[in-house]
Amino acid sequence: MPSDSSAPPLPEPLRIAVADSHTHLDMQDPSVGEALSAAASVGVTTVVQVGCDLERSRWAAETAAAHEAVHAAVALHPNEAPRLPGGELDEALTEIEKLAALPQVLAVGETGLDYFRTGEDGVAAQQRSFREHIAIAKRQDKALVIHDRDAHADVLRILDEEGAPERTVFHCYSGDAAMAEHCAAKGWFMSFAGNVTFKNAQPLRDALAVAPPELVLVETDAPFLTPMPYRGRPNAPYLVPVTLRAMAETKGMTEDALATHVAANTARAFGYRAP
Repeated sequence: MPSDSSAPPLPEPLRIAVADSHTHLDMQDPSVGEALSAAASVGVTTVVQVGCDLERSRWAAETAAAHEAVHAAVALHPNEAPRLPGGELDEALTEIEKLAALPQVLAVGETGLDYFRTGEDGVAAQQRSFREHIAIAKRQDKALVIHDRDAHADVLRILDEEGAPERTVFHCYSGDAAMAEHCAAKGWFMSFAGNVTFKNAQPLRDALAVAPPELVLVETDAPFLTPMPYRGRPNAPYLVPVTLRAMAETKGMTEDALATHVAANTARAFGYRAP
């Protein structure tokens, strides 16, 4: 049976406005204006647009400069680092730091480690790139947005060795409850995406259950990780309410209570004034 590629319907609006802490508007079909309008209509009034390579990071910075509701994060995705020879990686990191210094760029990310798609030969480049991004975030006093896939132990080790920035966000949190307790003890933010609603994601829900409300964020990672019951269809910032309501149920909180935390947490994590 062919998959349904149509856009899911608009959910019931949230009563408390929140932010989508991680999205890729450049990979979505609607125009930026259309995407922001749809999101705002359901109470998602702020988005963090995340770059994955130099070109997309420049686009994120330009888009954030043009739209008040958009903040930018810039970085080389961990899968990007092994594709760049040493000299080219250094040049790209220099350009990332120039972008990170811009006022509309509030974070360095997504950076980190991804051992799912990159083999052993790419590990050294990924780790070197991750360490450099940590340093950039600290020099520029920006949040650090971490991509961590199949690499929990090394991500935590490198953060400890380098010293995590004051504001550190685990994007699309993928660890278990024990790791969530470790992140909480460090004061690191944990951002949950639509996969927390998937049937086989009980370990994620267990992690969310123990994560302190004051350290929890919500994201789409759109166009990926569309929440149930729309899995397989295109994701977008306007679907944040679907994930947030599922998160509130997992945490035994009201929708409004969790939304209030999420709105304040995202502003605190990225260093902007909540609208």
